[in-house]
Amino acid sequence: MELWFTEEWLPGLRISVRVEAVVYDTKTKYQTLAIYDTLQYGRMMVLDNAIQTTEKDEYLYHESIVHVPLFSHPNPEKVLIIGGGDGGSLREVLRHPCVKQATMVDIDGEVVEAARKYLPAWSSGFSDPRTNLIIGDGMDHVAKTRAEYDAIIIDSTDPVGPGEVLFEEDFYRNVRSALREGGIIAAQTESPVTEAPIVRKIAGRIARVFPVVGVYTAPVPSYPGGWWGFTCGSLGPDPKVPVRKPDPSWGLRYYTPAIHARAFDLGPEMEKKISVSSSLCTQESGGN
Repeated sequence: MELWFTEEWLPGLRISVRVEAVVYDTKTKYQTLAIYDTLQYGRMMVLDNAIQTTEKDEYLYHESIVHVPLFSHPNPEKVLIIGGGDGGSLREVLRHPCVKQATMVDIDGEVVEAARKYLPAWSSGFSDPRTNLIIGDGMDHVAKTRAEYDAIIIDSTDPVGPGEVLFEEDFYRNVRSALREGGIIAAQTESPVTEAPIVRKIAGRIARVFPVVGVYTAPVPSYPGGWWGFTCGSLGPDPKVPVRKPDPSWGLRYYTPAIHARAFDLGPEMEKKISVSSSLCTQESGGN
């Protein structure tokens, strides 16, 4: 008998993945958590029946959310990751030798512990001496922090449940206050293919807080629509322009300076749907 995991992406749209083995399955204080070995995507983490990360394509997501903002900054020494319990974003942040401390704040310690045990390819950064791991509320952390970080990565779940508050304008204002002069942020902001109005709404909120904003995309096949959106907010650096480049010894699998620049080229149709021009930044419109 075959076992399949099915995620309901949207009404009338779902993805099904054949499961070879159930590695871990539990209910934490905040959410359901499962780790599967799958036929096509390899090892996969699922939270509340939504795919979070898979062995096949996690590098596309993690290299995109981390290296675009960090390579736009001339010297990111202190970096904050909000969420990211699987460890993939932390792994990528720590590739940068200029990073002296990477603080990661995730509300669900059971996700972090499961990642340590079952996702070793993702979670190597937890043992790095530069890592400052905090099990707690990311919203509270930035609310109490002033001018401490050069870059902040918001690697949150979808804007439902415990992750919902991480998409509000008040939260982004606190994030801005937690940045040093010339700081930069990047946040995952949903699918521009299947949820363009949501992408535009979230990017608009960020644009009301940060003077420089850019929406960029990357392919992530296991996510709804197969294409994912990210939004940078900057207090100085142009997120579209990399000012440093990776060392070949890092062995990056997706990110290059050329991909960095192209990621912000949305094309005319997508640009029209998710533009963060001033006319859109003053409203919470949900229309296409």
